[in-house]
Amino acid sequence: MSENLPRSEKDKMISGELYLSNDRELVSERLKTRRFLNAFNNIPPGENTRKEEAINALFKKAGKSPYIEPTFYCDYGYNIEVGDYFYANYNCIILDTCKVAIGRNVLLGPSVHIYTATHPLNSTMRRNGLELGRPVAIGDDVWIGGGAIINPGVAIGDRSIIASGSVVTSNVPDDVIFGGNPASFIKNTH
Repeated sequence: MSENLPRSEKDKMISGELYLSNDRELVSERLKTRRFLNAFNNIPPGENTRKEEAINALFKKAGKSPYIEPTFYCDYGYNIEVGDYFYANYNCIILDTCKVAIGRNVLLGPSVHIYTATHPLNSTMRRNGLELGRPVAIGDDVWIGGGAIINPGVAIGDRSIIASGSVVTSNVPDDVIFGGNPASFIKNTH
Protein backbone atom coordinates (compact mmCIF):
# COMPACT_ATOMS: atom_id res chain seq x y z
CA MET A 1 0.00 0.00 0.00
CA SER A 2 2.78 2.48 0.89
CA GLU A 3 4.26 2.02 -2.59
CA ASN A 4 1.43 4.18 -3.96
CA LEU A 5 2.02 7.11 -1.61
CA PRO A 6 3.67 10.11 -3.25
CA ARG A 7 7.27 10.68 -2.19
CA SER A 8 8.13 13.92 -0.47
CA GLU A 9 10.29 16.50 -2.21
CA LYS A 10 12.83 16.00 0.59
CA ASP A 11 13.03 12.26 -0.14
CA LYS A 12 13.51 12.99 -3.84
CA MET A 13 16.20 15.59 -3.06
CA ILE A 14 18.20 13.28 -0.81
CA SER A 15 17.96 10.51 -3.43
CA GLY A 16 19.40 12.76 -6.15
CA GLU A 17 16.15 12.89 -8.12
CA LEU A 18 14.45 15.94 -9.57
CA TYR A 19 12.65 17.82 -6.80
CA LEU A 20 10.97 21.18 -6.19
CA SER A 21 13.32 23.35 -4.15
CA ASN A 22 10.52 25.73 -3.17
CA ASP A 23 8.72 22.93 -1.30
CA ARG A 24 7.41 24.29 2.02
CA GLU A 25 9.26 21.69 4.13
CA LEU A 26 12.59 22.34 2.38
CA VAL A 27 12.24 26.12 2.58
CA SER A 28 11.53 25.80 6.31
CA GLU A 29 14.53 23.52 6.87
CA ARG A 30 16.88 25.86 4.98
CA LEU A 31 15.68 28.80 7.08
CA LYS A 32 16.21 26.79 10.28
CA THR A 33 19.75 25.92 9.13
CA ARG A 34 20.53 29.55 8.28
CA ARG A 35 19.46 30.63 11.75
CA PHE A 36 21.57 27.87 13.30
CA LEU A 37 24.59 28.89 11.20
CA ASN A 38 24.17 32.53 12.14
CA ALA A 39 24.60 31.51 15.78
CA PHE A 40 27.40 29.03 14.95
CA ASN A 41 29.40 31.60 12.99
CA ASN A 42 29.23 33.95 15.97
CA ILE A 43 30.51 31.54 18.63
CA PRO A 44 33.34 33.46 20.30
CA PRO A 45 36.92 32.37 19.55
CA GLY A 46 38.26 29.81 21.99
CA GLU A 47 34.91 28.17 22.74
CA ASN A 48 35.94 24.98 20.96
CA THR A 49 33.74 22.62 22.99
CA ARG A 50 30.66 24.69 22.16
CA LYS A 51 31.69 24.76 18.51
CA GLU A 52 32.20 20.99 18.40
CA GLU A 53 28.79 20.41 20.02
CA ALA A 54 27.20 22.62 17.36
CA ILE A 55 28.90 20.69 14.54
CA ASN A 56 27.64 17.42 16.03
CA ALA A 57 24.12 18.86 16.22
CA LEU A 58 24.20 20.13 12.63
CA PHE A 59 25.84 17.26 10.73
CA LYS A 60 24.42 13.79 10.25
CA LYS A 61 27.71 12.41 11.56
CA ALA A 62 30.92 13.94 12.87
CA GLY A 63 34.00 12.09 14.10
CA LYS A 64 36.39 13.17 16.84
CA SER A 65 37.48 16.80 17.06
CA PRO A 66 35.83 18.40 14.02
CA TYR A 67 36.73 22.07 13.63
CA ILE A 68 35.30 24.72 11.31
CA GLU A 69 36.46 28.34 11.16
CA PRO A 70 33.80 30.99 10.62
CA THR A 71 32.10 31.63 8.32
CA PHE A 72 30.57 28.33 7.32
CA TYR A 73 27.45 27.81 5.21
CA CYS A 74 25.46 24.78 4.12
CA ASP A 75 21.90 24.12 2.97
CA TYR A 76 20.74 21.55 5.52
CA GLY A 77 23.64 19.94 7.41
CA TYR A 78 21.86 16.62 7.81
CA ASN A 79 23.37 15.35 4.56
CA ILE A 80 26.96 15.95 5.70
CA GLU A 81 29.18 13.29 7.31
CA VAL A 82 32.76 14.00 8.37
CA GLY A 83 35.36 11.68 9.88
CA ASP A 84 37.78 12.23 12.74
CA TYR A 85 39.87 15.42 12.76
CA PHE A 86 38.01 17.22 9.98
CA TYR A 87 39.15 20.83 9.52
CA ALA A 88 37.58 23.54 7.36
CA ASN A 89 39.25 26.93 7.12
CA TYR A 90 37.44 30.27 6.71
CA ASN A 91 34.50 30.75 4.33
CA CYS A 92 33.69 27.11 3.56
CA ILE A 93 30.44 26.39 1.71
CA ILE A 94 28.88 22.94 1.37
CA LEU A 95 25.68 22.76 -0.67
CA ASP A 96 24.31 19.50 0.70
CA THR A 97 21.11 18.72 -1.16
CA CYS A 98 22.28 15.10 -1.05
CA LYS A 99 25.04 13.21 0.72
CA VAL A 100 28.49 14.68 1.29
CA ALA A 101 30.77 12.03 2.82
CA ILE A 102 34.16 13.31 4.01
CA GLY A 103 36.76 10.95 5.49
CA ARG A 104 39.22 11.20 8.36
CA ASN A 105 42.01 13.79 8.59
CA VAL A 106 40.64 15.95 5.78
CA LEU A 107 41.85 19.54 5.52
CA LEU A 108 39.90 22.20 3.59
CA GLY A 109 41.71 25.43 2.82
CA PRO A 110 39.97 28.82 2.97
CA SER A 111 36.98 29.38 0.69
CA VAL A 112 36.62 25.76 -0.39
CA HIS A 113 33.21 25.09 -1.93
CA ILE A 114 31.63 21.64 -2.20
CA TYR A 115 28.49 21.40 -4.32
CA THR A 116 26.02 18.55 -4.60
CA ALA A 117 23.30 20.87 -5.91
CA THR A 118 22.82 21.18 -9.66
CA HIS A 119 20.10 22.07 -12.15
CA PRO A 120 18.56 20.36 -15.17
CA LEU A 121 19.96 21.29 -18.57
CA ASN A 122 16.43 21.86 -19.84
CA SER A 123 15.53 25.53 -19.27
CA THR A 124 11.80 24.84 -18.89
CA MET A 125 12.52 22.44 -16.04
CA ARG A 126 14.76 25.04 -14.36
CA ARG A 127 12.12 27.74 -14.79
CA ASN A 128 9.58 25.43 -13.12
CA GLY A 129 11.79 25.21 -10.02
CA LEU A 130 13.16 21.71 -10.51
CA GLU A 131 16.59 20.94 -9.11
CA LEU A 132 18.61 17.82 -8.37
CA GLY A 133 21.81 16.77 -6.67
CA ARG A 134 24.70 14.37 -7.03
CA PRO A 135 26.55 13.06 -3.95
CA VAL A 136 30.17 13.99 -3.23
CA ALA A 137 32.67 11.66 -1.53
CA ILE A 138 36.07 12.72 -0.21
CA GLY A 139 38.42 10.02 1.10
CA ASP A 140 40.76 9.96 4.09
CA ASP A 141 43.83 12.20 4.46
CA VAL A 142 42.78 14.54 1.63
CA TRP A 143 43.98 18.14 1.46
CA ILE A 144 41.93 20.58 -0.63
CA GLY A 145 43.65 23.92 -1.24
CA GLY A 146 42.07 27.33 -0.82
CA GLY A 147 39.48 28.46 -3.31
CA ALA A 148 38.95 25.01 -4.80
CA ILE A 149 35.49 24.02 -6.02
CA ILE A 150 34.30 20.41 -5.87
CA ASN A 151 31.43 19.86 -8.30
CA PRO A 152 28.38 17.58 -7.95
CA GLY A 153 28.96 13.85 -8.25
CA VAL A 154 32.74 13.97 -7.69
CA ALA A 155 34.66 11.40 -5.63
CA ILE A 156 38.17 12.24 -4.39
CA GLY A 157 40.44 9.32 -3.45
CA ASP A 158 42.41 8.79 -0.26
CA ARG A 159 45.57 10.84 0.38
CA SER A 160 45.03 13.04 -2.69
CA ILE A 161 45.65 16.77 -2.90
CA ILE A 162 43.58 19.32 -4.80
CA ALA A 163 45.60 22.42 -5.72
CA SER A 164 44.36 25.86 -4.70
CA GLY A 165 41.87 27.43 -7.08
CA SER A 166 41.06 24.17 -8.85
CA VAL A 167 37.64 23.29 -10.23
CA VAL A 168 37.15 19.55 -9.82
CA THR A 169 34.64 18.20 -12.35
CA SER A 170 35.60 14.50 -12.43
CA ASN A 171 36.68 11.78 -10.02
CA VAL A 172 40.18 11.91 -8.52
CA PRO A 173 42.04 8.65 -7.79
CA ASP A 174 44.03 7.89 -4.61
CA ASP A 175 47.51 9.37 -4.03
CA VAL A 176 47.57 12.09 -6.70
CA ILE A 177 47.75 15.85 -7.01
CA PHE A 178 45.06 17.39 -9.23
CA GLY A 179 44.92 21.04 -10.22
CA GLY A 180 43.59 23.56 -12.72
CA ASN A 181 40.27 24.37 -14.34
CA PRO A 182 39.03 21.82 -15.04
CA ALA A 183 41.29 19.99 -12.60
CA SER A 184 43.48 17.28 -14.07
CA PHE A 185 46.33 15.02 -13.00
CA ILE A 186 49.57 16.80 -12.09
CA LYS A 187 51.58 14.06 -10.40
CA ASN A 188 51.52 11.19 -7.92
CA THR A 189 52.07 12.02 -4.26
CA HIS A 190 54.64 9.23 -3.80
